[in-house]
Amino acid sequence: MGKYYYSKNANKLKRNLRLISILFVIVGVSILAYVLFPIISWQIYFQPAFTSQSITLSIPRSNIVDLAKNSIDGADYTRAENWFPKFNQASSGQKKQFDIPLYTISIPKINIDEALVSTVDTDLKKHLVNYQGTSTPGKNGNAVIFGHSTLPQLFNAKDYKTIFANAYKLKNGDSIYAMLNNVTYSYKIFKITVVDPSDTSALEQDYNNSYLTLVTCTPPGTIWKRLVIKARLENL
Repeated sequence: MGKYYYSKNANKLKRNLRLISILFVIVGVSILAYVLFPIISWQIYFQPAFTSQSITLSIPRSNIVDLAKNSIDGADYTRAENWFPKFNQASSGQKKQFDIPLYTISIPKINIDEALVSTVDTDLKKHLVNYQGTSTPGKNGNAVIFGHSTLPQLFNAKDYKTIFANAYKLKNGDSIYAMLNNVTYSYKIFKITVVDPSDTSALEQDYNNSYLTLVTCTPPGTIWKRLVIKARLENL
């Protein structure tokens, strides 16, 4: 009888060890999938979308590992000032503008309707950010608007941490509408690029017309690169 009980306990222990092993495998696979999903998504969804628009991509496959390492830098990317760390606003010669603290933009193509844009702070959790020192819609110059992105399946038009998740779907010719001081300004996209965080050209001012530039991280779900979508004022 003692031998029977020993055998029964041994079998139970083996089953428990097997279940624990399976659990560890599932957890390991889940962690690996979480880390690799942005890379897989880039290859499946975003790279073909950008390629179809003839956008020059600056994410060589040979650099994927280095990009992944560099993306873990501890910076707070809910603050817009951390997106272009080499941009020195003080030396750029740009003047801050605080005359319009809040306005809204709408982008029908990606289901964004009257999203709030702040010109007086850089908290991307609460709203989009019209980067201080750039222009505002309706004026000559370049109004640069930062917004968070994440994996497209997590998109929520009312959540500013996910609001630009579908920005990669925008194409030349699509419209962006800015509403401020009871006036609606219509902008049409004419240029889309992917740049390194060290490339601050998106913030440059061009006063020969009124421009609106959207900036978000790409591939969605990472902080590797910046997707820059530039639009020109079409009409009032």
